[in-house]
This record gives sequence, structure tokens and C-alpha cells, in this order.
Amino acid sequence: MNHSARAGVIGVGTMGQHHARVYEELPGVTLAGVTDHDDQRAAVVAERYGTVARSRAELLETVDVVSVAAPTRYHDQLASEAIEYGVDVLVEKPFVNDLETGRKLAARAEEAGVTIQVGHVERFNPAVRALDDIVSDLDVIAVTAQRLGPPVERDSEDSVVRDLMIHDIDVIVTHLDSPVTSVAASSPMDQDYVTAHLEFESGIVASLTASRVTQEKIRELAFTATDCRVDIDYANQGVQVHRHSLPEYYQDEGGLRYRHESIIERPTVENGEPLKAELSSFVEAATGQRDPVVSAADGLRALDIAIRIEQAAGIEPPTAH
Repeated sequence: MNHSARAGVIGVGTMGQHHARVYEELPGVTLAGVTDHDDQRAAVVAERYGTVARSRAELLETVDVVSVAAPTRYHDQLASEAIEYGVDVLVEKPFVNDLETGRKLAARAEEAGVTIQVGHVERFNPAVRALDDIVSDLDVIAVTAQRLGPPVERDSEDSVVRDLMIHDIDVIVTHLDSPVTSVAASSPMDQDYVTAHLEFESGIVASLTASRVTQEKIRELAFTATDCRVDIDYANQGVQVHRHSLPEYYQDEGGLRYRHESIIERPTVENGEPLKAELSSFVEAATGQRDPVVSAADGLRALDIAIRIEQAAGIEPPTAH
């Protein structure tokens, strides 16, 4: 990173603390302060990472770039304040609560010459980056995604669609690059378990499940193509390509048995922390070295599909505060 930048974090709960840690670790970046509605928490996090707890106004006067890691209902207000101060801003996902708010926010940022990046961190997962080179050459027919886990301790007013499934929505629509033509969804447990079925203009179908009530943590994505299946394990940052599956029957001690053999390729995946890659990329975008990898338009595209899934599943939209 060629340019130095002073960074700050607004909201140092579970996710914001990681942002503070990573900024403190990034070369060419100075963690210049943090702020939170809980002054004591801000002070503890500031001390941990060798920085200062500041008021929001003082922080925005001090920094060049800032992460907004507060609850979603505050994203628009906090990002708007950053724009007023001319501070480039990374807004955690989901971008905002509704599309019109997000469009206005993006327009204000563009008018002010402020960079916005949306925190879809799985885009920076090394396994997903390896996928970029694989999927472009495939004749994809279907995609499945599972993002399951037990109840979360962090405070989230977002449905499981906006909280978890939106990661997979973003990755899938980015790689398929085709409009979603139909959405079906169901939610057997209020907002905490949702399964969705998407159909794309290209004819590809996608099935997504997200859960906050499953006693096993699963983070998996699979692309089925005409000649192979590509499996992604987000958590282990692994990719497997299954090709040339060969079914056969054989005799075993007088009984007829069946087996399946396939060739499995394991492309090399560079290990690394996705959040570190994300914030490094954001600082590069803010200092004019590249365009944002996940733009406001990308954040709105994922949010649009998430809202359509919620509507299909009968989930009420978040209430305004």
C-alpha cells in the first residue's frame, strides 16, 4: 500500500472490534480513533489497539477513511455524516434498510467525490477469489448455498436473510451476472431459518438456505455445471472440483454393490483473512489506486434480492427508528 491513511471505526461491537484490529495491523494505515454509543466499550477497544476513543465529530474530523459497523438502522445517518466530512466510508452489510435510502446515499457520495464500499466480506474470501477463475469457463446450470449456525450472541435486528444469506446472494449474483427473474421462499421459524429459490434470466437456478438455529456451523457453496461440480467451503477456504464421475456395479461376496468414483481437483487457494483483504482493498480504493471491489450498486443489488426473498417468505421489513 503506497499511500498512508488515517482510519477510524464507528461502532465497536463484535464486528467493529475486528475492523479496529485489522486497521491497526495494516501497513500504511494508522488507526486514528474509534467511537461507539457505549463510551466504556469505545475506551476499552481504543486501549486494546493503541488508539483514542473520540466523539463521532472529532473522529470524522481526524480520519481519511472510516468503517461503519453499527446496527443497520444507523448506516444511512452515519455514512451521510462521513460524506459531509469528505471521509471515504466502508459500510458493513447490509448496506442500508431500504433501496431508496441506499440510492440517495450513493448519489450523495458520488456528488461529494466520496468512496463508498459495502462490507460483503466473502467477496474477499480466498476460496471465492479462486472461484473467479473457475466459474467463468463453466456451463453452470444450478447453484446451492448453505449458511447455517446456532443462535448468535451479537445483537442483530436483521432477519437471517439480511444477516447471513445476503453474503451468498452477493457472491452468486456477482458470478452469474444475470438478472433474477423469479423468487420463491419460505421461513418455518420466523426470521431465523429461511430457504429461497431463485431463477435467473440465463436459465440457471439457485437454492439458498440460511439459519441461526442449526447446531452445526456450515458455510458451503456449490456450482453445478454440465461437466463438473465446484464445491466451496468458506470456513476452511477450500475449493474442490469434481469431474468424470464413474458409477459402476460390482460383485462383493455374492452380493451386488454399487460404487461411485470421481476425479477431484483441489485448486491451490492462497490462505488469508478476508477482512484484512477487504479493508486493504477499501483503503486502496479510497486513495485512488483502484475502484471499490464491492460498490454501493453491488450492495443495493444484493439488498434488492434479499428484500424480494423476505417478501416471498412473509418476513416483515425492518421498522424505521
